[in-house]
Amino acid sequence: IMRSGTPVLPLLRKALPDVPGKEGMVLTVEYPPGGASAAHRHNANVFVYVLEGAIVMGVAGGKEVTVNAGETFYESPTDVHTVSRNASATQPAKFLVFFVKDVGAAATHPVPAQEAASH
Repeated sequence: IMRSGTPVLPLLRKALPDVPGKEGMVLTVEYPPGGASAAHRHNANVFVYVLEGAIVMGVAGGKEVTVNAGETFYESPTDVHTVSRNASATQPAKFLVFFVKDVGAAATHPVPAQEAASH
């Protein structure tokens, strides 16, 4: 998982027998104050639920949104995730991520800056 310096805790990975070739994966991500991730994609359906604090999320072609504790965010398999950061410079943020992805595939794929800018 590409989140250098950001604690990521895998919780569950399970094949989905009713969806051949797909698996569900659940993990938590913690952003320290001011923490962020570089542009990336997941090649998966991604469901995010904020547990603590607030995060700013955005995909190429969309608007940045602030997602607060108790709120959700979705990314499609074709989205380039251009913005993912803690909304606070003083408080940590923690969120739960649920993926539906190809069995055995990496959860996160880096996207070169020029590709992220072109989307």
